Amino acid sequence: MAHPRDIGGVASAVPAPRRYRKGAWIGTGSMVGDSPSHLSARPPERVVPVRDAAKETADEEQLRLPRTLELRLTPEQLAALVEIHRAVAGHLDRRSLFTAIAQALQGVVPVSRSLLLLPSSDPAALTIYASYGKVGLEFYQGQTIARAGSIPGWVVEHGRPFVVDRGERIRERFPVSYQRLRQWGMESVAVVPLLTEGRCVGALSLMSEHEDAWSGVSSVLLEEIAASMAAALEHCVAYEEVSRLRDEQAALLEINRAVARHLHRDELFATLADCLRDLLPSDRFGIELPIGNGKLRAHVLSSRNAKTAPVQIEELPSAGTACRWTEETRQWLIASSREELRERFPVTFDVMTREGMQSVCAIPLLSDERSRGVLFFMAAREAAFHELRRDLLEQVGSAVAVALDHCLAYEEVRDLRDRFVRENVYLQEEIRREHPFEELVGSSPTLRAALRKVEQVAPANTSVLILGETGTGKELIARAIHNRSARRDRPLVKVNCSAISAGLVESELFGHVKGAFTGALERRVGRFELADGGTIFLDEIGELPLETQVKLLRVLQEQEFEPVGSSRTIRVDVRVIAATNRDLQEAVRTGRFRPDLFYRLNVFPIEIPPLRERRADIPQLVIFFLSRFSRNLGKQISAVAPETMEHLSAYEWPGNVRELQNVIERAVVLCEGPVLEIDPDLVPLSAAPSRASEPMMPSGSAEARPANERAGVRAAAPDGIAPLEEMERRHIVAVLETTAGVIHGPKGAARILKLHPNTLRSRMEKLGITFKRMRQET
Repeated sequence: MAHPRDIGGVASAVPAPRRYRKGAWIGTGSMVGDSPSHLSARPPERVVPVRDAAKETADEEQLRLPRTLELRLTPEQLAALVEIHRAVAGHLDRRSLFTAIAQALQGVVPVSRSLLLLPSSDPAALTIYASYGKVGLEFYQGQTIARAGSIPGWVVEHGRPFVVDRGERIRERFPVSYQRLRQWGMESVAVVPLLTEGRCVGALSLMSEHEDAWSGVSSVLLEEIAASMAAALEHCVAYEEVSRLRDEQAALLEINRAVARHLHRDELFATLADCLRDLLPSDRFGIELPIGNGKLRAHVLSSRNAKTAPVQIEELPSAGTACRWTEETRQWLIASSREELRERFPVTFDVMTREGMQSVCAIPLLSDERSRGVLFFMAAREAAFHELRRDLLEQVGSAVAVALDHCLAYEEVRDLRDRFVRENVYLQEEIRREHPFEELVGSSPTLRAALRKVEQVAPANTSVLILGETGTGKELIARAIHNRSARRDRPLVKVNCSAISAGLVESELFGHVKGAFTGALERRVGRFELADGGTIFLDEIGELPLETQVKLLRVLQEQEFEPVGSSRTIRVDVRVIAATNRDLQEAVRTGRFRPDLFYRLNVFPIEIPPLRERRADIPQLVIFFLSRFSRNLGKQISAVAPETMEHLSAYEWPGNVRELQNVIERAVVLCEGPVLEIDPDLVPLSAAPSRASEPMMPSGSAEARPANERAGVRAAAPDGIAPLEEMERRHIVAVLETTAGVIHGPKGAARILKLHPNTLRSRMEKLGITFKRMRQET
């Protein structure tokens, strides 16, 4: 208890030593008055416990009540103590504990307002935890009072109670407490320290609206209340600490689970919002990530107005933000008021002003020495983050950084995967452009008849036999059937039967096991097994050995086979498309092809016409191949010389479309101008004049012609007939004479000859026609 001469306006004080469990001296209870007392103060005496500490602790509740009885407490006071003991035993959090004790005191002591003060992180202040009065329970989250100039500061510092009968007596000595009393309309106050194990864990301030309200209150009662509350408060603090640690560990565990459970950004951020919402009380929190171009993207995980709303995204300029500074320096930033940020971080200040926030905490998210972003918390009250547990938030920051690192890495892999998918789609489109149905260019009746059959048979699983000469496009027909079938999402496996040696054809088609024959060092999967669920294209099937034909027949009928060297039967679901340029009926008659296999394959035959039977399609094919090879070779060739087109249309094309394709490709490589011209060595152009003027006839008519003419050999020209080039030269010169040498324009030679001007110039150069010579002739 303070000495009377140390306190203005106090004339007397009666100290009483108080001891708590285990015999520890915890302070002095005193009654303070403004008149002299006949009692003299004595120093506290240490009382030796009658029984050992362990037994006293066990019998604490039983000893306390008899002791108070010996001190002659009133029944009402004893009832209040019993109620307080119940509160101590029944409550494990400070809020309910303080409420129960404050309510119990209402009918026992003349208290109008109870106030609980706790130590603050600031050594010069105390935290006002809560008060209880006429308006009920009030909590003062984060509010503090200065120790200097306040009665609770003096009580906590000295560990002794202090009683004031009139507020005017402390105006000079304790101005802070005086202002509080005047603010709340109180006249007298009793403040007792909450001591346990020699430590002060807070102070209990009991205020009254009446003067001299505490003169009739036993100091023993106040000290018993303080002692019980101190012990209970320590238990509550310990319990809350254990609960807090448990919650923190649970939050950290949940964050770490989120690392493994969520790789999509939206899902990860939603989980982090649930984990962090109760970990650090705040009104707005989220993650800011740099996105380049001098910008940050803020992912607001939770806000005061919408705690359950989806993640809000906002882009901000990175310059002028606290998060950019945190990311670059890799240091924490804690601001008690947004005014601290006005000059240094104007963008952050504007955001906080707009959202009504006062304090902010920014934590760098570091992973492998790289700053991935910033975790930020904002609160509407000032100094909300001054008592942070940095060790916890550092663990939270590390866990969030790892989760974010995994998320960003997954997004990078996903972006690469999506890019590869897009590239694959593009390549598939390119392949379809290389092998589309439309590549079967032409509109001749024979081709249209074959394509109609393709449309008819494609949806079914029927075996198809494609017949046609070499180079007619049998593989394109097979691909068109596959692409229009229900198996189009499964592979089309191609096998060229003529390119496989007789000894290996069975292994190629059906596979083999390890050790099946010399050199079989490992198991090989056959083409039929690879094509399971899809289509297999057997080109040149007429070249299959007879012993392999037997196995193929079984696959067609039973959809099963055994790999070479194995007795295990493998079942497959494969559609078979076969093709040949041979006459299989003749092969059946001569015994080179099994009739049962022929009949099994010949369910739906499609015959591809040779190019000579669809000459009308040759110009379309020429333009098609010209466009493709010009694009691939990077050349600008836009037309074909008329004489070249005539020569190509007249040729027999024994190699069919494949031969035409090769000729056009070579011509494009050699072409140096915008108009394609075929050199005489590419095709036997000497055969062209004998066919150019003839109508296009079916192949039957071609067979009736002499063999040397079909081969492109022309008989020598009779005497008196000029060569073709000379006739062409004369014709061009004659046209130039009529146009006075004009090549361009509506009346120019190129227009009359129906040639491109550049083509005409090229022909003139080739034929040796010069402008000077033309003028001489005209």
